[in-house]
Amino acid sequence: MRRLLAAAALVTLAACTDAATQPRSTDLPIPSGLTYQLVPSGVPDSPDGVLLSWKDVTDTRVSAYVVYSRASDGRWQRRAETTSPTFSDAGYPAPEYYVATRDDAGHESQGSASVTIDVRLRMPAPTALTSVSLYRAAQLSWSSASRLSQPSKFDYYRVYSTVWSASANACDNALWVLEGTTISDDFLVTGLTNGVRYCFAVSIVSTDGHESLWSVPRDDTPRYDSRNVILDAFEVAPATSGFDFYNPTANPQFGIVTSGSSTSIDFRLERHSDGLLYFVPMRSDVSIALYSQNPVTDLTSIDIAPLDNAFSSTSISASPGYAYVFRIGPVGSANYAAVRVSHVGADYVILDWSYQSAPNNPELTIGR
Repeated sequence: MRRLLAAAALVTLAACTDAATQPRSTDLPIPSGLTYQLVPSGVPDSPDGVLLSWKDVTDTRVSAYVVYSRASDGRWQRRAETTSPTFSDAGYPAPEYYVATRDDAGHESQGSASVTIDVRLRMPAPTALTSVSLYRAAQLSWSSASRLSQPSKFDYYRVYSTVWSASANACDNALWVLEGTTISDDFLVTGLTNGVRYCFAVSIVSTDGHESLWSVPRDDTPRYDSRNVILDAFEVAPATSGFDFYNPTANPQFGIVTSGSSTSIDFRLERHSDGLLYFVPMRSDVSIALYSQNPVTDLTSIDIAPLDNAFSSTSISASPGYAYVFRIGPVGSANYAAVRVSHVGADYVILDWSYQSAPNNPELTIGR
């Protein structure tokens, strides 16, 4: 697990000395308002540290604050001195802390009210994590139920990612990293590699720094896409009637409008005798399926490719608002691609497309 360590406040560390051995003064002011905030690490029961804060004392006799922590044997020990009303204790926190003031002669005040730290006091883990596959990115969203269960305690979410391990057929637990934080119930992960399968998880952090358990991980595979591509009917403009989702020898390699006369392209647009425009698969290993009996609102509405028995090598008419899925290659190792038609003219269509470069991965937009 990669951890992010908070910068510690400037302090003078003291020897771990029993509090009973220190000279006490009933005259020096006692600090008040002691609070704490844990530093999340990604491991809910093992924070990276704790930040203590209290109200600043303005008495001119006070030259420093002394921080005490309770040791594992139950004794109070002198943890550190600091001139600021904060102290950052790195590592696993002690179960309890208090603070006293000190003058130049070494006299200390009575101790403040202590704070007790229980790392188990966390909010419920986020639920219903979903994802939308994008070009070199993934849009994550999750239920607000955890946040709304204790809204006054909510501070922010932490978002984690790792890659999928093909050998283990699971998320690679050795490579989890923190992607970022957010206060909203969604997060955009960018800079990903198309065709690579990733895993994502989310935790929720309370105002005092307690990190929840992680959500159930979600896997997602970014894919190539583009919008507002014009494709002409072969009968009108054959040179711009063909389409290739991927051609390794072309430049660009993805989403190529090309000649409909080529027998190596994925499909072309034709006007048939009924006056309608049709998508026509051009190779024996290319088939097409209607994604839904109803129009879809956007390219990102196309999620998982239909089952193999839904595909056919016959042509299918292009209708505005409808989505179509292509299977390119043999069953079991094919690539999947999607098209959403935004406009149908007399002799052309305007479409959006996406292409999943990971073989045999039917995930076109929303992850499994």
